[in-house]
Formats: sequence, structure tokens, C-alpha cells
Amino acid sequence: MQFGLFSVGDVTTDPTTDTTVSEHERIAAMTKIALKAEEVGLDVFATGEHHNPPFVPSSPTTLLGWIAAKTQHLTLSTATTLITTNDPVKIAEDYAMLQHLAEGRVDLTLGRGNTGPVYPWFGKDIRQGIPLAIENYHLLRRLWREPVVDWEGEFRTPLQGYTSTPAPLDGTPPFVWHGSIRSPEIAEQAAFYGDGFFHNNIFWNKEHTEQMVRLYRQRFEHYGHGSADQAIVGLGGQVFMAETEAEAKRRFRPYFDNAPVYGHGPSLEDFEQMTPLTVGTPEQVIEKTLAFADYAGDYQRQLFLLDHAGLPLEQVLEQVEILGTQVVPVLRKEFELRRPAHVPSDPPSHASLVAAGPESPHHLVVPAQNLVAAKEA
Repeated sequence: MQFGLFSVGDVTTDPTTDTTVSEHERIAAMTKIALKAEEVGLDVFATGEHHNPPFVPSSPTTLLGWIAAKTQHLTLSTATTLITTNDPVKIAEDYAMLQHLAEGRVDLTLGRGNTGPVYPWFGKDIRQGIPLAIENYHLLRRLWREPVVDWEGEFRTPLQGYTSTPAPLDGTPPFVWHGSIRSPEIAEQAAFYGDGFFHNNIFWNKEHTEQMVRLYRQRFEHYGHGSADQAIVGLGGQVFMAETEAEAKRRFRPYFDNAPVYGHGPSLEDFEQMTPLTVGTPEQVIEKTLAFADYAGDYQRQLFLLDHAGLPLEQVLEQVEILGTQVVPVLRKEFELRRPAHVPSDPPSHASLVAAGPESPHHLVVPAQNLVAAKEA
């Protein structure tokens, strides 16, 4: 099973010191956090994509390319790449280039984004978010799998005799996750193609998460990719740890109370009760995280949000150290003990997709084995 970090790259005032880092300092901090993740044995670092203050990661491939040059084992991913407001032609180019630079240590999570004003900035209509996601992703699949593409759709100019360069490394496109917190259409899309489904459940109760993941699993099986419990699932999480629960809450409460998204809302205790947030000891984090599989099933990737709400870099690095040395080793062992033999431990990697060969379903534009179901979709 893979464990890692995702960052939204917010620039938020530290409520305990009333200081705000510069954009340059925040970008530098994200790179240091990624390097620390590899140092302590985590598997994945994922960056968000935002084009508005107070966020800095507007160019994920630039950031991940720098990290790729400084690491050897870390899988580089996104949380998320905007499939709606980015041109799929540019996504195909950028992530294939990153794939080459990182020697294949790349996958990406596609999503619609949750910032409405971004759409008109890039000439798009948010009311067309779902159709944009569907059309753009199908074109992206063709660009990565066909040497010459002739294409015409609703949302961009036609392509005639177009070849995307560079082609994916070893002729093998990156594995794709589809990220969604509320749209069943996106869970359906992930299932149709046999891709991964990442439910970033940090703001949602377990009943909602269970419902979304169950839908994806059922449709994954419907399209002939395997049994429902073999579907590739990723979840989010949010933690802050200390030696005692009281100390963790004392230290984290000011950041929670003033966080730009959920601050001045539910209490820390209520939010912990409703969502995956765990503020306490490493043992409490282990206990609550293991319980995710009770309602989401055996899954393959767990990403944690640690660097947000103005937390200073030194505290984030301390949290990464605790996560990598005290929490993840236990989670790896316990999750694998409960996992049935026929359920994959890890999501597909570049190496496993290359090993599967060029005739494998991953290389097909429409890999649904249940062709009748695919035609009816």
C-alpha cells in the first residue's frame, strides 16, 4: 500500500505569531517537505493546482520536475490537475515530459477544481464542468495512445493529423486517478476507463465517502475490469500529532480555528467526529486510519494533508518525521494483514504497466472489457 502527502500550497498567516511567509518561502517549503517525505520512507508526494491567491502551485509539473531531480524513489503526483480548464493537449505534453524526466515516477489525479472564478480566466464555463471533464479526458487518452490524432469536439478547436510530443515514456501513458468529493459522474468516469478513484474525504463524513467509493467499485466491476473489491481506490486524511492528545489539540487548535476553509465553523472536536481529521497521538492516528477500510474497503493509496493553515515549516517537518517513522510502518503491516490475496496492494506503477505489455487494457483508449456496457454508457 502507498502512503504519502498532498499539499494544497496555501499561503496562510500563522495565527500564533501573526506572520505570513512569502510565496517564495512557501514554494521552497513545499520542496523541503517532499524531500523529507522521501527521507522517512513515504511513497508519494502530490501537489495541488491553483491559479488564485492564497495558493502558490500554479505550475505542478515545474514543481514536480524539481523534486524529481532531487529524489530517487518518490512517486510524483497531483491533487489535482485541472482537466476542465487546462487544454488536454498541454496536459499530454507536460506530463509526458515530466514522466521522462522522472524516469516514470509519475501519475496524476484529474479533477474539476473547486474554485469557480478559475473557469472564465481560462475561457471556460463552470456550468459545463462535467461535460468538459468527460470530453477533455477522452481526448487526453487518445493523445497518449495514438501516434496521429484527428479529433473534433465541443470545447476546443479540432485537431488534424496531430502528434503529441514527447510520446509517453516506453510508450506507456501515466496511470490516472480521477479525484472527486461529490460528483458521481466522475466516479463513473473512473470506473468506465478502469482508472483509479481518489476520494479526498477530508471534509466529508464516512457515510458520504462510503457511498461514493461503493458506486465506483460497482461500476468498475460492471465494465469488466475486475471484481469490485479489486478497484483502485485512494483516500485523503488530515492529522496533527504529539505525545499526548491534549498537547496535540493545544498546538493545533489555533490553526484549525483560523483555517481559511473550515475555520470559524465547527469545533475541532466536532470536525474530528465528522471527518477523517485526527489530532492526537500516533496511536490514535493509526487506529482511525485503519478504520477507513471498514467503510471504503481495502484500498491502495493513503495521502495525508499536513502543511496547511499557516503551520510553520519546522512543525510540518516534525509531523512528516512522526508519520514516516511511527505511523506508516504500523499501517503498512496492519492493512496488509487484512487484505485478501486477490486485492492489489499498490496502484499500477510505470514499471508494472510496462511489464503488462503494449496489448494490455491500459494501452487502449476504451479499455472496458464489457463492450456492451461500454456502448450503452
